[in-house]
Amino acid sequence: MKIRIAWIGKTKEPAIRALTEEYLKRISRYAQLEAAELRNESALLGMCGQQASGKAGKSTLVLMDSRGKQLSSEAFARFLEDYQDRNPLPLVFAVGPADGFSEATRRAAQHTISLGAMTLAHELARVVLLEQVYRAFTILKRHPYHSAH
Repeated sequence: MKIRIAWIGKTKEPAIRALTEEYLKRISRYAQLEAAELRNESALLGMCGQQASGKAGKSTLVLMDSRGKQLSSEAFARFLEDYQDRNPLPLVFAVGPADGFSEATRRAAQHTISLGAMTLAHELARVVLLEQVYRAFTILKRHPYHSAH
């Protein structure tokens, strides 16, 4: 399974950068992984080969957005497992800019997932997403990381 984690905007906080690198390293044990710091939504759509009409491109785009579907950690793990079993395209998780995604980008996405009802700073949302992707793989591999909580 190939996963891309993409975010829009430069990382300003060293602590966020360090956590990002740590979780990217952890996830890479379980999946082929790429990370991308992008300038804007156009760069995201171009990277995915998506069109604003929602027509599928060369990857599956999953937006992280407060208006998306809320999943438990276990349900998110099942989402990854089902995708891995059924779809050969890379899976792109995208964290938007501070002011959220445009409607055009929302239309282009195949999935929209929420990290919860609370609003998170976009840099913090990236770290939460990375931790949940890592947690999902540990759930699927029955690693004690998840069960110890």
